[in-house]
Amino acid sequence: MLDLQTIEMLEKKAKEIRISTIHEIAHLGKGHIGGAMSIVEILTYLYYHEMNIDPKNPKMEGRDRFVCSKGHAGPSVYATLADKGYFPADWLLTLNKGGTNLPSHCDMTKTPGVDFTTGSLGQGASAAAGIALGQKIKGEDSYTYLIVGDGESQEGQIWEMAEFASTHKLGNLIAFTDFNRMQLDGYTRDVINMDNIDTRWLGFNWHVQRINGHDFDQLDYAVQQAKAAKDRPSMIICDTVKSRGYLPGVGVVANHSMAVSEDDEKKAVQALEGGAV
Repeated sequence: MLDLQTIEMLEKKAKEIRISTIHEIAHLGKGHIGGAMSIVEILTYLYYHEMNIDPKNPKMEGRDRFVCSKGHAGPSVYATLADKGYFPADWLLTLNKGGTNLPSHCDMTKTPGVDFTTGSLGQGASAAAGIALGQKIKGEDSYTYLIVGDGESQEGQIWEMAEFASTHKLGNLIAFTDFNRMQLDGYTRDVINMDNIDTRWLGFNWHVQRINGHDFDQLDYAVQQAKAAKDRPSMIICDTVKSRGYLPGVGVVANHSMAVSEDDEKKAVQALEGGAV
């Protein structure tokens, strides 16, 4: 278990990342607030506690890699990278504007610290498996961490990756499913029911766990268990809340991408600063 000081640090950092993400999207006026906010704790845990990385040397050999296959969650990835010092914080206010280094979806050719370009759903997962295989072939003591969405998991490419990674026994590939139960067109159960997602991954011979994706103790335990399963890749199903921390969006079906006004921004930030999350 994490000690109290570490948990308090991570909770404080997650709140800061949420606020930065809200400011970022509000400055543009709209964006993928829902899926960006639901993965904040996963990002915070990885970047501030788990991964072997160096913001001063983003291409460091032997580093851990991170791929956000649900690339539309880029705003929270950017907020995290800026806070870690990969690029100036004022870049956040250029999100998805002309000439920006921070496009709507993650782009490794533009943004320092982004390990792979994502946005076409499923492709980031395949790339992560390839990266993990490369690490294994090179004999690196490093990991590739991957986040996929529950709606994204309806893509066939996800399951082609699943069998590939299992076949190659990629114990250095640790993936998270952001299971917030919503996608672009509504609830996942009404589009393609993903409630049995645990057994699907088990069927592909992955090491599978299911946790509260907003709980740092559970995240830490799950990652350590995943690292111990050296003979197979790991999937951590994270039960999350879409738009968590952005109160106008919680539970709203149309929160995949939505308008964020200055008034919405102010209310959400005040709620967070007042201890809403």
